[in-house]
Amino acid sequence: MRRTVISFLTGLFLLPLLGWICFRYGYVAVATAAPPMPFERQLAHLALHAHIRKEAPANSPLQADDENFLAGAHVYRNECASCHGLPGQAAFPMAKGMFPRPPQLFKGHGVTDDPVGETYWKVANGIRLTGMPAYRDSLSEKEQWQVSLLLANADKLPQPVRAGLEQPLSTN
Repeated sequence: MRRTVISFLTGLFLLPLLGWICFRYGYVAVATAAPPMPFERQLAHLALHAHIRKEAPANSPLQADDENFLAGAHVYRNECASCHGLPGQAAFPMAKGMFPRPPQLFKGHGVTDDPVGETYWKVANGIRLTGMPAYRDSLSEKEQWQVSLLLANADKLPQPVRAGLEQPLSTN
């Protein structure tokens, strides 16, 4: 019994101490070009999804209509496209240097499978340690919902909205 207690106490103090030493003396990779730490992705996703499930609104107060899609496309092009890309275009150089890489929202999975409230939560609050900023202080609540509606419906947007999104961003 005594050996079990000593082993438990050693583990209880030694593991956190070793973790602190690794962080304190620079043994943990923090560069965006470095590979992820063990379990980094799983732990981050676990915490993120649990928090969003708890806080994300269930429904949008706005209608998923052409007017809101067009307004959301305008917001997206100005605020989101440089990291998350545009339909039919390659990822921008800035996005290639980020870790984790921002999802290209008009390619592959995107966020069309996510409830609109989840996308709204991400737009409003950002995601810590990813480069995804919170827009709650820089966009109105209506603009946040409009871009969230646009993304939640990205796979079924009307042609005029899609055509506007497919235009290259100006470099000026």
